[in-house]
Amino acid sequence: MENERNGTGTARPLDVLGNSLEKTILVKTKHGEDITGQLKAFDSHINVWLDDARVNGEKEIRLGTVLIRGDSIVYISPGK
Repeated sequence: MENERNGTGTARPLDVLGNSLEKTILVKTKHGEDITGQLKAFDSHINVWLDDARVNGEKEIRLGTVLIRGDSIVYISPGK
């Protein structure tokens, strides 16, 4: 656990993503969309690959497999 901390008591973003692989995450985009899906992969630019992705809103929209560019992400939350 200590290697996942940056000395301030908070986990580093890439460590949090690494611990979230194969789990459901929530991605908030700059366009205001809340997208949930199973995290399959990510890179150092925080580009994320999701399976079974869905846009959550008044009406849920199923997207399937998507790649979301890191520069369009506001935040990522582990869990649902």
